[in-house]
Amino acid sequence: MKKKVINLFKDNTVVQNQGVKYSELFENFLTPFVNDFRDVEFYEDIIEFGISAWNFGNMKSILPEDESDSYLKVANENIADVAVLQRMVNYKVLNFKQYGNFIVDYDLEEVEENPILTVVTQEEEGFLANMLDKIGNEESIEEFQENFINRNAIVLKPLKPFIDWVNKLYPEEEHFQTNQVSTYLVDEEIENLEVWITKKFDKFFMFELEGWSTDKKVWPQKRTNKMFKEWFRVEVSMLVFDMEKSPVSKSD
Repeated sequence: MKKKVINLFKDNTVVQNQGVKYSELFENFLTPFVNDFRDVEFYEDIIEFGISAWNFGNMKSILPEDESDSYLKVANENIADVAVLQRMVNYKVLNFKQYGNFIVDYDLEEVEENPILTVVTQEEEGFLANMLDKIGNEESIEEFQENFINRNAIVLKPLKPFIDWVNKLYPEEEHFQTNQVSTYLVDEEIENLEVWITKKFDKFFMFELEGWSTDKKVWPQKRTNKMFKEWFRVEVSMLVFDMEKSPVSKSD
């Protein structure tokens, strides 16, 4: 994973921001923590973890001293490795405090050798105003309809290339049914699901492949978003209802 992260940020950063090159700053910010991500499979997970640390570092810098660690309350609920996050936040404050823009989006452009990272930032005043506006407009849990689930659903329907791949793995058995679909529930706050799916396509791709074989050697190599669309039909629903009275449970 160390090599993967270094390749991701190897002299190929594209910057949207005028003036300070925040993509390059973000590269320098992540570099000391490469070994902490050696077991992480997805570039996107590394980037999003780093963005959280960068933005929490900005919050720590502007909060009063007695409230500077209040971000940990949020982190404990949403981030698995809080210890790494805290080290990254402190590193941001110590080494990048003067760069106060918040990172609000990123893009990984698919290229033949290494993906190219672009980050989009927002100045402190605008970021905080949007955050307060979002908090003020959030519906409380009591305001949800009785059986409404606050998730969006992504449904993957297998197409012929995926079906052929499964049948080739198990030629003597009728494992695969064309009506088998997978449904993934995701955050309803995602503003543009199509763009988000494009960023996350390989994570979905790998979930589907792993469901049939854990041997990565038999998986299609050099997977792209174009291949993903050829192997699966993607459907999105922004209204998810639970018709049962018993609570939804999760299993590891």
